[in-house]
Amino acid sequence: MTRYKLTLSYDGHDFHGFQSQPGQRTIQRTVEEILKRMTKGQDVRVYGSGRTDAGVHAVGQVIHFDYPGREIPPQNMIRALNSQLPMDMVFTDCAIVDKDFHSRFSVKGKWYRYRVSLDHFVNPFKRFYTGHYPYPVDVEKMQIAAKDLLGRHDFTSFAASGGQIEDKVRDMYYVNVAVDKEQNEIVMDFIATGFLYNMVRILVATLLEIGNGRRPVHDLKRVIKAKNRLEVQQTAQASGLYLYHVFYDEVPKKYRQDLDL
Repeated sequence: MTRYKLTLSYDGHDFHGFQSQPGQRTIQRTVEEILKRMTKGQDVRVYGSGRTDAGVHAVGQVIHFDYPGREIPPQNMIRALNSQLPMDMVFTDCAIVDKDFHSRFSVKGKWYRYRVSLDHFVNPFKRFYTGHYPYPVDVEKMQIAAKDLLGRHDFTSFAASGGQIEDKVRDMYYVNVAVDKEQNEIVMDFIATGFLYNMVRILVATLLEIGNGRRPVHDLKRVIKAKNRLEVQQTAQASGLYLYHVFYDEVPKKYRQDLDL
């Protein structure tokens, strides 16, 4: 057995999420079917750094699997896989790793990016790749509010029901809210030790409400302290969310805004 670590990008619009589900087109199932063909019928289990939901995209998802038989050079493995992938997926990097590497349990941090269009009407060319918020927003207020997320917190208020993780404490390293004037979009970046079910999308919805004046600028402090999902009713659309990067070494200090607190 040879363990391979691969970085994967995909357009999540036409997938029912990452995890295999009976009768559904998923990322995991697509890759496992290709590996089964390559091994002439052997089942090869694919493990991801995390499960993205239906409609969520990835720039830097990471997977690993143990490949039976002879060792294939990484450049040949990535070529073999990409030649069989559908057009909405591509592997961008491949390496042979030690058996103690695990795409999920070796993670030191994750980076999610969310893009939200401020166009008055839904742009047909963006509708699967951005969220949509056609209301006035004060980006400066959002930037101030974002700082309240930094550090170690219990994020129970931002975890959707259906999640299986009991420990809701996470370290938020980096939050950035920026304007893409050319696209008329707000781009939000979040880097943390990990994220709860729908956590990024709930945070985005809350920051947008602050930008729109529906919440006080520092309301996130109160919501975090409440540890109550009912404090935040909205969840941003899946279409604007991207798993941007997964860190397996310590998160670089340039992304450690929490150290400045």
